[in-house]
Amino acid sequence: MTQTPNTIALTRRQVREVDRRAIEDYGIPGIVLMENAGRNAARIVRERFQGPQPPSTTNRFVAIVCGRGNNGGDGFVIARHLANAEIPVELFCACDPSRLTGDAATNFNIATKMGLTRHAFDTPDRIAAAAERLGKAAIVVDAVLGTGFSGMVRPPLDLVIEAMNQVGAGATGTKIIAIDVPSGLDCDSGLPCNATVRAEATITFVAMKVGFRRPDADAYTGEVHVVDIGAPPSIVQAVLDADSG
Repeated sequence: MTQTPNTIALTRRQVREVDRRAIEDYGIPGIVLMENAGRNAARIVRERFQGPQPPSTTNRFVAIVCGRGNNGGDGFVIARHLANAEIPVELFCACDPSRLTGDAATNFNIATKMGLTRHAFDTPDRIAAAAERLGKAAIVVDAVLGTGFSGMVRPPLDLVIEAMNQVGAGATGTKIIAIDVPSGLDCDSGLPCNATVRAEATITFVAMKVGFRRPDADAYTGEVHVVDIGAPPSIVQAVLDADSG
């Protein structure tokens, strides 16, 4: 029986297999999947920013904290679509941009050419220096670690996550929205590690993740939204059928 994205849940391995089949079997370039993911996530972020209670001051903005992998690439796409919609956006780069590769590097370069405000957020000193500005955001988008993460968060990303959580717990009303999975949460087990983002909402791709079903995982994911990346639903069903057969 075919299931909907809100009723199924995928493991880390199944997520990778969906991506592989979409790229290799259907010929959908990875950057197209990233574009679809980021565009659909940006729509939800924009809705959260604009209402029903929009930011009370004109200098509030969306801060997007980007890591080095494809999760960061999703963040750069989100930034572009928000800026195109005239939403004020600032990037907080939790990596050295020179280490970006592939689709993430392509989308970073586009954001750079757009002239989006950017803050270095990749060393203890830089994280401390930019933390005050991060706290002025209406929304902080966590695009640091994705479904591929497992184990322990290594420095300085543990400080990046701590800075986001401090902002989210502060008195300014800043909300954290995680992309695909809250950074530091294992998408298979649903267990947090030494540093884990506590999000108000998580925008996840293709389907729920099995770890989100853990009873206390919602303390980190918040409300979960499932969005499309343009992969045919038959791919997801084929992956599930292969594992059940």
